[in-house]
Amino acid sequence: MIKVLVVDDQVLIRAGLAALLRAAGLEVVGEAADGEEAVRLAVTLRPDVILMDIRMPGISGLTATERILAAAPDPPPKVLILTTFDLDEYVYNALRLGAGGFLLKDTPPERLIAAIHTVAAGDILLAPAAARRLIEAFTEPPAPLPSPSLDRLTGRETEVLRLVGHALSNKEIAERLSVSEGTVKTHLNRLMAKLGLSSRAQVVVVSYDAGLVRPGHSHPTATPPPDPGPTPS
Repeated sequence: MIKVLVVDDQVLIRAGLAALLRAAGLEVVGEAADGEEAVRLAVTLRPDVILMDIRMPGISGLTATERILAAAPDPPPKVLILTTFDLDEYVYNALRLGAGGFLLKDTPPERLIAAIHTVAAGDILLAPAAARRLIEAFTEPPAPLPSPSLDRLTGRETEVLRLVGHALSNKEIAERLSVSEGTVKTHLNRLMAKLGLSSRAQVVVVSYDAGLVRPGHSHPTATPPPDPGPTPS
């Protein structure tokens, strides 16, 4: 059973969410009224998923997300942001910090339940196109050259990073590179480990920051490099 921590400063919203989740068979392990309480309960209750409000008095949901994910042991909880606005700069920053995605507060109950299961499974909640639109709305034009931190990646890992940034699924990347989905997943896991990333959302953000994807250029056109094989250790 998925364990959920509900964080919202409005008691009626918090209680309503908790009742909805329990009715759907999820285990609500706690409720927090602000970011500081969320940080404390995340440590003691070890939830699988945290429904996190953004705008709260005191410590915001953004700060709480950063503190929770920075201090969490493996496996860390998945943070699902709840917000009023679908194009909110706070959401972009939350994705940078490792949140698994976001939902609007007027999301239908069945979609909320499905989203919790999606995030708990380790998948990014945002549809790829929605993630791209969000990032393009709040990202300044990046530098034309990749970040030096990408020097640790192989050519194929860099290409997978770029294609994830272009909102392609693992299946679509596999078809483009003529490899299996399992091979794509292996490359993705390796590049995430090298760059210290914990979610697919962060991979998309890094691809923009590194200049591999430019806002307004939504379709990859470059020829993928040959796979050089495993990097010698």
